[in-house]
Amino acid sequence: MSRTEIKPDKSKIRLRKLDQGTERFADKSAYEKRLKALQEEMLHIQQTYWHEKRRAVLVFEGWDAAGKGGAIRRITEQLDPRGFHVWPISAPTAAEQGKHYLWRFWQRLPEPGTFAIFDRSWYGRVLVERIEGFAKPKEWKRSYDEINEFERLLIDDGARIVKLFFHITEEEQLSRFRERLTNPYKRWKLTEEDLRNRARWDNYVGAAEDMFDKTSTLAVPWHAIAANSKWHARVASLEIITQALRRDVNIAPPPVDPAVIDAAAEMLGVHFSGLKEA
Repeated sequence: MSRTEIKPDKSKIRLRKLDQGTERFADKSAYEKRLKALQEEMLHIQQTYWHEKRRAVLVFEGWDAAGKGGAIRRITEQLDPRGFHVWPISAPTAAEQGKHYLWRFWQRLPEPGTFAIFDRSWYGRVLVERIEGFAKPKEWKRSYDEINEFERLLIDDGARIVKLFFHITEEEQLSRFRERLTNPYKRWKLTEEDLRNRARWDNYVGAAEDMFDKTSTLAVPWHAIAANSKWHARVASLEIITQALRRDVNIAPPPVDPAVIDAAAEMLGVHFSGLKEA
């Protein structure tokens, strides 16, 4: 197999230009109808990936309280739990700090037939590590090429990668932070670091847009989702993921194993024509 050429995706993503717009769904029933259809399609895709031993990597980045976790929950809600793993990524452990920053992500890549879902990812190198000074300028600047090469290796090995960035406005984030503070069942989601990061909003916008410019490629583009509306963000993420994962993939149910047909006839007295009718 030839090496995938890393060509930049020249469509510029500028977060402040994203259209947060009005709600796309007239009511909750319309939202749930579309969500249910996409969840069913996602299940069919998962079954195909399992049977064909394909692999998928889903990357979720975005602002604190932007709805990444809620979207992941809706994406996986109808899936077989044996076929995916969600990796919530936080600061590296002491052992991981002594290794190249990509090492811990190599350990979490999906087995054949499964999905790996990253709630934050290796892009922390050029986001939080850059802004908070955990990585030196020479380190995070070279990381763009390292990340592109890392993703090229995965693609050339047969993996499908989808990268999503959830964007909300400063005002919407403030509203969600206040909701978390007043809701005793959501307070655990809010940390001192979340509040402190708001003071560096513009720095994070600049870092994110540099990330888009340098790591959004034709092979693995970034998708920025206007996430002020949770309904829109959940459906949009599923639409992007299902479209990417089913591209050039036949998700029709696989044929029945001939050995199963013979065994069913012998042991159950059930013949294939009966199975087809059922």
